[in-house]
Amino acid sequence: MQITIRPAETKDLPGILEIMNHNILHSTAVYDYEPKSLDEIQGWFNERQQDGFKLIAAEYNGSVAGYAGYGIFKPKAGYRFTVEHSVYVSEEFHGKGIGKLLMAELIAIAKKEGIHSMIGVIDADNAASIAFHKQFGFTETGFLKQAGFKFERWLDVTFMQLLFD
Repeated sequence: MQITIRPAETKDLPGILEIMNHNILHSTAVYDYEPKSLDEIQGWFNERQQDGFKLIAAEYNGSVAGYAGYGIFKPKAGYRFTVEHSVYVSEEFHGKGIGKLLMAELIAIAKKEGIHSMIGVIDADNAASIAFHKQFGFTETGFLKQAGFKFERWLDVTFMQLLFD
């Protein structure tokens, strides 16, 4: 399987939207309730570009198989070297190593950009995501009980962090 990891482009937004909306509707990886529109994703993409944050895509046979990026952790100047990241892979490509390719590239970009700390905010019941992050050296640094609510239940959140030298 030939996967290309590259900067996301406007042409990737429908594929990114499909992955995002699937996660909104069927998982606790995203705590939104309502699917996003293409216009909303275009605005989100433009805002990320204006703020200088990277968004990358995994391409397979001309289609988006996954995407990853990072953005503001907290909107205070003192947090400017800390980012919150996300990695999402299309359900049909789970378990094929695409998430690992995306995470490795995202970490390389963050290091090059002078980021000091990457934060993952993960549903505490998502053992696969927690294990995935540990493979890259992330450590569990915090836990919030019942911080989110989705699918008619309270959700605990685990914070994971990767520090760069």
